[in-house]
Amino acid sequence: MGQPADLDATDLAILRELQRDARLQNKELASIVGVAPSTALERVRSLRRRGVLTGFHATVSLPALGRPISALLSVRVRPHRQRIVEEFKAFVLEQPETVSLLHVAGPDDYLVQVAVPDTTHLQQMLITRLLSRVEVVSVNTLLVFEAIGSPVQMPIR
Repeated sequence: MGQPADLDATDLAILRELQRDARLQNKELASIVGVAPSTALERVRSLRRRGVLTGFHATVSLPALGRPISALLSVRVRPHRQRIVEEFKAFVLEQPETVSLLHVAGPDDYLVQVAVPDTTHLQQMLITRLLSRVEVVSVNTLLVFEAIGSPVQMPIR
């Protein structure tokens, strides 16, 4: 782990195109990348086998789902013991508001990205669910005004 996969220019082109549009048919992918359909198919299979491609998914608009408010919750958990941490992570991931959970280094232990209908919902979620847990020592809330992501991830060389 931590070592980049051995990827050539064709592999990188396939990764770039599938990250832009995972619904590309194999013939379309092959045409864009400039290889035979059989080559494209085998390359995609190889990328999956090697763990480079881990899945295909649809990107969803959270505002279209009635969840226009995003926040990052910086959470400190104590005591930091295996069973307590595992139960906390399971709890957070069960919450319908949770978008992602990151275990981080620094003064806090976790960053939880949530998306909610409004700030009243966020406040109630914090008070009635998150802060009521005995292992949660503190929560700092950052409202997200704009999230900008890079749609294509490639190895850093």
